[in-house]
Amino acid sequence: MKNKISLMSVLMVLFSLGITKAQEARKVMNFNTNWAFKKTIDTITKTNDWEKVVLPHTWNAVDMQLSKNFYEGEGQYKKEIVFGEECQNKRLFLRFEGVGSVAQVYVNDKLVGTHKGSYSAFCFDITYAVQLGKSNTILVKVNNKARKDVLPVNHFLFGIYGGIYRPVELIVTNKINISTTDYASPGVYISQKNVTKEAADINIALKLENISTRAEDITIKNTIYDKTGKVVLEKSSQHRLLTQGRQQFTQDLTVPHPILWDGFNNPYLYKIVSRVMKDNIVMDEVSQPLGLRKFELVAGKGMFLNGKSYTMNGVCRHQDRWQYGNALSNAHHKEDLDLIKEMGATTIRFAHYQQAEYLYSQCDTMGFVIWAEIPFVNTYTSEEGDNAKQQLQELILQNYNHPSIYVWGLHNEVYGKTPADFPAVLTRELNDLAKRLDPYRYTVSVSGYEEMNRPTNLNADIQGINHYFGWYDGKIDDIERWASGMEKNYPENLLILSEYGADGNVLQQQEQSTLPESWNYTSPQYPENYETKTHEKQWPVIAKHPIILASYVWNMFDFATPMWNRGSMAARNMKGLVTFDRKLKKDAFYWYKANWSKEPVLYITERRTIKRKNSITPVTVYSNQGAPELFINGKKLSTKPELRDGHIQYVFENINLKKGKNSIKATLKKNGKNYTDTIKWEYSVEK
Repeated sequence: MKNKISLMSVLMVLFSLGITKAQEARKVMNFNTNWAFKKTIDTITKTNDWEKVVLPHTWNAVDMQLSKNFYEGEGQYKKEIVFGEECQNKRLFLRFEGVGSVAQVYVNDKLVGTHKGSYSAFCFDITYAVQLGKSNTILVKVNNKARKDVLPVNHFLFGIYGGIYRPVELIVTNKINISTTDYASPGVYISQKNVTKEAADINIALKLENISTRAEDITIKNTIYDKTGKVVLEKSSQHRLLTQGRQQFTQDLTVPHPILWDGFNNPYLYKIVSRVMKDNIVMDEVSQPLGLRKFELVAGKGMFLNGKSYTMNGVCRHQDRWQYGNALSNAHHKEDLDLIKEMGATTIRFAHYQQAEYLYSQCDTMGFVIWAEIPFVNTYTSEEGDNAKQQLQELILQNYNHPSIYVWGLHNEVYGKTPADFPAVLTRELNDLAKRLDPYRYTVSVSGYEEMNRPTNLNADIQGINHYFGWYDGKIDDIERWASGMEKNYPENLLILSEYGADGNVLQQQEQSTLPESWNYTSPQYPENYETKTHEKQWPVIAKHPIILASYVWNMFDFATPMWNRGSMAARNMKGLVTFDRKLKKDAFYWYKANWSKEPVLYITERRTIKRKNSITPVTVYSNQGAPELFINGKKLSTKPELRDGHIQYVFENINLKKGKNSIKATLKKNGKNYTDTIKWEYSVEK
């Protein structure tokens, strides 16, 4: 009863302080505490007892990261709450940001809604199921069993974590309100065109509802504020709001001499507050970001942001983490973005599904350029078409106003034998849907084969190609042949290298100078050094071929693949540049940081390859501050390093290690600052 009183008190405080304009508008409340959880049938623990949990929560935080023997099935979440008489004549909504994967929501044993799909938000009207002044039971049945009709249709490329793994909100509005249930979107859609530094044309569409007993005369007021809170522009219009159906109203505005959202150069954000007023009282209001910008991809030249060339150095990111699963906090998301920014990446592919709303908002604020996509991945069943369209509509409408997003992803590595097969047909339908919903952004589909003319390709604005030269087939250097061929044969196509890389197990080390040019990925050995070698060789090729408009390293972080058992590490994809727990940055991380970041980098590679088998060996140093000096066991080398691939990779050849422990130090001085890096190697003669 204590929890019920506490929740009721919060509501009473919000609604019983007197009528003011602010208090008449909507209230959005955290709904993440005081939940009870149980697994419906757990054949491993033989228990279905209720336990107290706080959201976000997943029941697969451990088992899905260790093996394929994880709990797949139903879990239930229950919460008791009292809604007081202060909620009379209000509308009550529950908004779930992410539930994996199929959710059924009951209020007092009444089913108020079902949602299919783990990665997008959904919002249900619970007004008519609630009993005011009494205890109400909220029950959410969640099931993460893979289904043929729900994307993704299996757990192969990544696991579908079970649970209410993102936040939940209780939204309270008046009977006149901006829609909360239009695919759980903000109900406000901001379109922009003709964006220049002289002016920017804005269209603001609001979807409104009126469930009162009669039509009402209302005023819609849209106000644009600058970063300091100063009003830049305001427009009002009068309308008659009927009681029949959801209605859309639009306003056109022109912002004179705007400060443009310019990525990392200046991620400037305005704010639009959309208000619905009746008799000068605010009935509802919604605030949304406004970043005025223009994205343009030009074949063979790259990305142009606001008419200027913009570098698109990218990484892919999954939303899971060691011992947390995908039930991540905002601090976890922010740490990931900070690591990506530290490395110098300018663009992120959020693969392979819609990710946290906080994450997209932070990208708006920080200046990342974003690729967002749906989980139509890996394979198909021919039963997922409707769900794919639903998830695409949710992705676009829920994230329509984020200025950082430049492209909507339609599928990843889904193949048919002809252009008339299901994957190609559905991709074309998804492309048409995306263009109807948002004609102002690009679309992309992705193939895992290196050929442009595959049967399922060329059904979106951009063709993405995932290829792991030297890992799944061929040699590392084959990327040069591929890039040159694309420039020759498809000079007018928009092409992105959407994934590349190799696995690197930090617990497995092999001197890089002894490694071959290709790898058998079925081997139990995935040495980190091969991953490093792959990136050292492939990034310079990517950088010199402008046919590749953007490139995305797979992946920024190691992540869980519960159905895999590769490289002597079960349930793990180790292509990340940072380990699963975010505690260790691999050598390849510093390779990209030296190439991409403006921060000074001096880094000796192979620092975990401590045990050395060769007394004569190269030493590689990454430096974006010029040529370093090298000291072996305190003695400065007189030889100069060989500079490879531009101005970053310095290789000291034929270094002679003594038997036993060796100290290796690199130093340099630039602009009055001293930089030093030191590692230890141990050489022993094999018997």
